[in-house]
Amino acid sequence: MEMTFRWFGEADPIPLSHIRQIPGVTGIVSALYDVAVGEAWPRDGLDRLAQRVDDAGLHLSVIESVPVHEDIKLGRPARDRFIENYAESIRRIGEIGVRVLCYNFMPVFDWTRTDLALRLDDGSTALAYDDGDLSRIDLSNGTGDLPGWAAAYDADTLTALLGAYRKVDEERLWENLAYFLTAIVPVAESVGLRMAIHPDDPPWRIFGLPRIITDAAALERLVKLVDSPVNGITFCTGSLGANPDNDLPAMVRRFGKLGRISFVHARNLKVTGRHQFHETPHPGKFGDVDMRGVLLALRETGFDGPMRPDHGRMIWGEHGRPGYGLYDRALGATYLQGLWEGLSGDDNGE
Repeated sequence: MEMTFRWFGEADPIPLSHIRQIPGVTGIVSALYDVAVGEAWPRDGLDRLAQRVDDAGLHLSVIESVPVHEDIKLGRPARDRFIENYAESIRRIGEIGVRVLCYNFMPVFDWTRTDLALRLDDGSTALAYDDGDLSRIDLSNGTGDLPGWAAAYDADTLTALLGAYRKVDEERLWENLAYFLTAIVPVAESVGLRMAIHPDDPPWRIFGLPRIITDAAALERLVKLVDSPVNGITFCTGSLGANPDNDLPAMVRRFGKLGRISFVHARNLKVTGRHQFHETPHPGKFGDVDMRGVLLALRETGFDGPMRPDHGRMIWGEHGRPGYGLYDRALGATYLQGLWEGLSGDDNGE
């Protein structure tokens, strides 16, 4: 297993020099943040990113992510042009030696929370979600009040997109995902790049939009769409763990044995009601994710890919990008490595 850390490029308030000081972290998870969604990523930009990471004594392990254009998810006629651009990005990412690309197929909204700074009993703040609060969010001004992703939409664009998705149910979205994967998996195979889809976060409908990567049955369907080791999964314990019906260790054993878990996001949360949760420190006892069970299943199925501590609280007076402060994620990285080492039975954690 390789311990990695998310870095948002030069605009990230956390410098690579600080990440380099986290014990055991050797890989960086990053992206190009100045390329419009749907455009092919420039090779020179990728070269600069990889070199910047190398100069810090780390290496670029995972690209997270190349956003999928909404026309692909909607199945519009323009999708073939955007798929070709996506394929070209894959070729260039593979050329610089990166071996994992994390992406998602969530319509319009990426990961979604209704509170970016819920105060916990210990005084820290954490990300939280409540379906009731979501129903009261006013989208008439666009996505400005929601977490920032690769794409932000003004009111008119968002209204048009939501209208277009009224014609897309879960089955249609599955068809559009299959079309996309059929086109790009052979390209990823040709450059040795593993595609790792991220589960929907949260794993249920929001704002009336379909979401399909939600549970074990969905992952079974996914890996059968294109039967290739390159068609893999980002196993996110927080996204999948938000649904208490998901047996995470069993899911790891199933898809780990198939060799389809390409990347791991380790995140803990506490389920506080139906479609309601808040995030917690990474150790298992603080939330509802059986972190020991998940890592044990990963070890037993031979996982040797990248893992990152996903989301952290804001602690010790830190301020920054919600979910992506330095301190709590650094604590998470050391906890996860300690747990991995303990499960290995030797000091090296191999």
